[in-house]
Amino acid sequence: MNPGAILVQPRRLAALAAFIAVGALLHGLPAQAQSRGQLLYSTHCIACHTSQVHWRDRKLATDWNSLRTQVRHWQDVGALGWSEDDILDVTRYLNETFYGFEPTSDSQGAKAPAATGNRDVGFGAK
Repeated sequence: MNPGAILVQPRRLAALAAFIAVGALLHGLPAQAQSRGQLLYSTHCIACHTSQVHWRDRKLATDWNSLRTQVRHWQDVGALGWSEDDILDVTRYLNETFYGFEPTSDSQGAKAPAATGNRDVGFGAK
């Protein structure tokens, strides 16, 4: 038997064990939770608004207030029935993801208390 072959086997075994251990650790990590704004946007807006709409040269949002105005306008067009908190959440998500505008003093808004159960992301209030 080749002495070099004997040494290769334990190294391969150690590498395989390390690979499996890292995979198991990564598999156990929780997925990052989406924000309410991201959930609303991905549920209702992404079908028509790809990320390219936010990067085009002639975009309609030029500052925080115009971005919030566009979010309000398009939720009206879609008859989504979003609350002011929903509009603010989507505006925040878009601003953090694509725009980076300086938020105005009213951009913080009154946040609704966290829901204890699943909150509906459907069309309008029930």
